[in-house]
Amino acid sequence: MKQLRSWLIIAAVISSMVASATRAQQSLPTARPILVKATRLLDPRTGNLLSPAAVLIEGNKIKEVGPPSQIEAHIPSDAKIIDLGSAMLLPGLIDGHTHLFMDIVQVPEAERARHLNGGYAPPQLLAIVESPSKRVLLGAQMAREDLESGITTVRNLGHSGIDGDTELRDAINAGRASGPRILACGRKLVTRGAYVQNLNPALADAILQQEFLFIEGADRAREAVRQNVFYNVDVIKVTADESLTAPELTAAIEEAHRNHLKVAVHAIDKTSIQTAIDARADSIEHGNDITEAQLRQMRDKGIFFDFTPTSYGAFFTKRSNATIAESLTLRSERYGSDERTRRWYQDLAQQILKGAPFPDESDLQDDQKYNSLVQRVLKSGVKFAAGTDMAWYYPRETRGENSISRFVSLHDAGMPALDVVRAITTNAAEMLGWQDRIGAIEPGKFADIVAVSGDPVADITELEHIRFVMKDGSVVRNDFAAH
Repeated sequence: MKQLRSWLIIAAVISSMVASATRAQQSLPTARPILVKATRLLDPRTGNLLSPAAVLIEGNKIKEVGPPSQIEAHIPSDAKIIDLGSAMLLPGLIDGHTHLFMDIVQVPEAERARHLNGGYAPPQLLAIVESPSKRVLLGAQMAREDLESGITTVRNLGHSGIDGDTELRDAINAGRASGPRILACGRKLVTRGAYVQNLNPALADAILQQEFLFIEGADRAREAVRQNVFYNVDVIKVTADESLTAPELTAAIEEAHRNHLKVAVHAIDKTSIQTAIDARADSIEHGNDITEAQLRQMRDKGIFFDFTPTSYGAFFTKRSNATIAESLTLRSERYGSDERTRRWYQDLAQQILKGAPFPDESDLQDDQKYNSLVQRVLKSGVKFAAGTDMAWYYPRETRGENSISRFVSLHDAGMPALDVVRAITTNAAEMLGWQDRIGAIEPGKFADIVAVSGDPVADITELEHIRFVMKDGSVVRNDFAAH
């Protein structure tokens, strides 16, 4: 009897607590509706403009889109009005391929020459062995800088430790950190030796397992996917090279699809691209050496081609020069040089920053190849999106500014401006499987909105000057308000 009485008392206490919590929740003030007004609104899917335009937002979702006169006739009296004047509204931008936990300083040529994968292995190895706490704080900074530049959603495809990107995703979703919504992949699935080689055999596995999951047979491929599923990832990333077999990749993709996860496959050479196609990848990342026959197969199977124009326009040459110039300036400061020596270093740094008086032929050849790739993909009818593959430090630029420059470079490579905008909005949303949530300013979708002064379809560089950013109905940045 005493035990029954105790249970009754506990039940009464719990019931009281639930009722109190419900009353408290009901008494919380609801967020005021927001009406965003601007002269123009671009629908990337159709290319049509709504002018003038208004977007009614309730909570974190878009409630209604239409002419201001239509919406203002029935909005609540307490609605907050954000009038952006002559601006153009666009959906929040989507980076379909990034690496938030990497901020690589270009390696000096003398160091690069010492390694098989000299441009990437040394900084990659350093990142792996650093504290996971340090890496996640770097990732938080990169995420915030991306968001401030108008990138409201990213697909983080590896190089974030065991659970760095899933934890950062959850922190952002919970409001503990500022950044874009993240689709996290956890650890990349790779063949042994894909990124870092020739490590101390006593330590190699312990080091590399912090960053990668090895594919060594079909069963191990399935197990690798399951390990990532344990950390609640949103997507699976596989790096395909010529040593990866079709049965191995097929096993990984089947296991991912069984868990309702899409698979992005890094594939550059023809053999790896064919393996990815045969295994029915959801997207092929990079795809530089793709053939016409392979493009047709991708089109017929509905596989996305994810452009990553990271190196376009002498990107690495410019970053390398800027890093050398910064090193010269820092050297004189570190040694406490006298004014004459400091001036000499600064003058030398400025000469390096100006670059050569003529373009490097190797850069031009690479750009010409990419120009051809862009035209072939567009002509093929393959579904396409774009990502930055950003992982690189550039003095005097934020991660967001650095990332946006890669979207603009697609236009330099011959992609029409409207297609560039589609590649990072509507198309990217479909590639991610989130077309019902993001990628367009439409009722029911998240209130992710950016605004520019001009028209990016007429001048794609407007994307580098985004002046208003809203994510989830919250204003992140509004430079229009200052004028």
